Amino acid sequence: MESASISKYVAELIGTMVLTLVGCGVAVVVGCDTSGGVVATALAFGLSVVAMAYCIGRVSGCHINPAITVGMYLDKRMDAKDAVGYIVFQFIGAIIGAAILWFVLSQTGDGVTGLGTNGYGVAVDSGISLAGALVVEVVMTFIFVLAALGVTSTKATSAQAGLVIGLTLVLVHLMAIGLTGTSVNPARSFGPALMMLAEGSTLAIEQVWVFIVAPVIGAIIAALVWKVLKPADEEEA
Repeated sequence: MESASISKYVAELIGTMVLTLVGCGVAVVVGCDTSGGVVATALAFGLSVVAMAYCIGRVSGCHINPAITVGMYLDKRMDAKDAVGYIVFQFIGAIIGAAILWFVLSQTGDGVTGLGTNGYGVAVDSGISLAGALVVEVVMTFIFVLAALGVTSTKATSAQAGLVIGLTLVLVHLMAIGLTGTSVNPARSFGPALMMLAEGSTLAIEQVWVFIVAPVIGAIIAALVWKVLKPADEEEA
């Protein structure tokens, strides 16, 4: 494996770890049962992207989300080898981030009451149906990935692009936290769901397929739409 690729993969691991740890951590510590908690959680996820864009944007592009990587691959901005490498290390990073959060919470008086997992039906207060959760995650991921494809096709720096992408992540979280907990990121959903098994809770891992499949579908749709919207000077010869 080339050293350049290793650097990119490690950067994606670190970025996704931070996103999962901080985003899910704020969701658990602050709670999402009030408007203030929803805003704080949305900002935590979005600002994590901004922070990581400044740290690793010039190394890997700061995808830190398999849905973004799928969109970039379909737009022919990376090859299959790197796309797979990114996704594998994103999942590893999310698991590490969730594991750190689980350990920290296990050392508190309250113990582990949750890890910011996503869900539908009885798993979330909204009681949203499976069909509803699928639609929410597909549409929110579509918006998110389309924004990422659009801003990274301009002359914006990686940090500037990170700011736009981070704010878009805040936007979709404000809409969807009360419905599904907002995924739009398969890795971020899988890490906490896996770690909840340590607490004997299987509901999140049973439902996590929704938050893997729906974001991928949303990313594919975004890539297809971007092919239509793409400015003429961005088209391949």
